[in-house]
Amino acid sequence: MHYTQDKEFMEYIGQLIENPRMKRMDQIVHHHHSTRLKHSINVAYTSYKIAKKFGWDAKSTARGGVMHDMFYYDWRTTKFNKGHAWIHPRIALRNARKITTVNKLEEDIILKHMWGATIAPPRYKESYIVTTVDKYWAVREAITPYTEAFKHRRPHLFHRRILKR
Repeated sequence: MHYTQDKEFMEYIGQLIENPRMKRMDQIVHHHHSTRLKHSINVAYTSYKIAKKFGWDAKSTARGGVMHDMFYYDWRTTKFNKGHAWIHPRIALRNARKITTVNKLEEDIILKHMWGATIAPPRYKESYIVTTVDKYWAVREAITPYTEAFKHRRPHLFHRRILKR
């Protein structure tokens, strides 16, 4: 099912993704083959479905997931005193608070989704879902050209790209 046809999910994040600040993320390339908004929706919807399956807080999981990367700079070129993995969750939380009220679980999801690259572990089980799903989608989006080559039965493109690197 496409996420837009999931009425409950859309009740949770519909107003968020229609916000002009959130829509801005659809103009930003993220993981080379996706936009930041598309990535965030993918993470939110997959995480929401997992949380719902386990009977956990699917609403906060969806909301935290869709706002986890709410920043507007190019992380490949912008340098900070502290690394991007530490900085961008804090920026995302600040930006999320500009468009909605964020509960403690959503805050933890946003701040801790880079666990593994940062020290502080998530506090809630839903935060672990988003953290893991975020990594899954990052890899999936990054390998899009390779999976597309296989889908279209053109593995020679895959080998050619690998050999050029």
